[in-house]
Amino acid sequence: MEEPAFDLFVHGTVFLDVVFTGLPSLPARGTEVQASGMGSCPGGIANLAIAASRLGVRTSLSAAFGDDVYGDFCWSTLTEQEDVDLTHSRRFGDWHSPVTVSMVVERDRAMLTHMHPAPVPDGELPAGLPDARVGFAHLDARPREWYGKAAEAGMLMFGDTGWDEEEKWSPSLLDQLEGFHGFLPNSAEAMAYTRTDDPHDALHALASRVPVAVVTCGGQGALAIDSTTSEQEWAPSLPVNALDPTGAGDVFGAGFVLGTLRGWPLRQRLAFANLCAALSVQYVGGSLAAPGWGDIIDWLARTQAKAAAGSSHAAELAASYGFVTDVLPATGRISVRRARATIARASDAQPHRSG
Repeated sequence: MEEPAFDLFVHGTVFLDVVFTGLPSLPARGTEVQASGMGSCPGGIANLAIAASRLGVRTSLSAAFGDDVYGDFCWSTLTEQEDVDLTHSRRFGDWHSPVTVSMVVERDRAMLTHMHPAPVPDGELPAGLPDARVGFAHLDARPREWYGKAAEAGMLMFGDTGWDEEEKWSPSLLDQLEGFHGFLPNSAEAMAYTRTDDPHDALHALASRVPVAVVTCGGQGALAIDSTTSEQEWAPSLPVNALDPTGAGDVFGAGFVLGTLRGWPLRQRLAFANLCAALSVQYVGGSLAAPGWGDIIDWLARTQAKAAAGSSHAAELAASYGFVTDVLPATGRISVRRARATIARASDAQPHRSG
């Protein structure tokens, strides 16, 4: 049987993300606040696409792009720098790219977005579906025809959701999960949509709708049920000095997709996704903070060194993540680029540090 052209297909909205970090507080009316850090990068669905591509997942993205400088930056970053296929994307004149400003205060963020609907009728994007093993969608109030078509074509469909601007959290959104394999909301979203007040109850409610249900709980780790294997697991988060949580959920999703493609047990899928998310929040910029294999190699080497020096916590981590040693790629990209304050065409690749 011929190998699919792609491992992952994603469709959604790409934003230009401008992230400010180091804020002492959010700006109050009539005041000005200085940020000590800033990064610019493609955001929205691009977070997931770039995070997956950095792990060696062959990724195709369908989205609308403006023909402005912001669109140029996002398009070139995705294609030339991050090796994401944009065959099923389109560019539009006289439509400016969506922009989000993310302001990080005390390890959480508030966001401000400006956008207009893309000048393309519903159903025109994606115009066609690539041959891919997995599909991933950001669910919103409008169901998309391609969900069912992708599932019928044999794609293993995953989804998550974002902030409900109207804060109605209609349970009818979950009806879109018919035919989906997995759903990965955070705990606040999961409880809101299932009308529960405990992440565990929300998880079980979602498990009645999809074979694989995952609820991410920030610093409390992640919960999951895989009914196809009768696994139910919890994986703790990793203690890190978080700088910017923007896009961490998408990075988690990319790690979970990789584990799914590799056929890992549920606990390893959760642990690896947690590791990817934990590494990402230590840098500015959601998509370009996503780790590459060099970051994972460096983290594992540091952890093993601390374990050898007598750290019991590091020894526990080294044992829990010992499986990563067996899945490290023999070849491929090691260094990755980080977000810069300026909207630059290219930025310096972070050098890989071994040992």
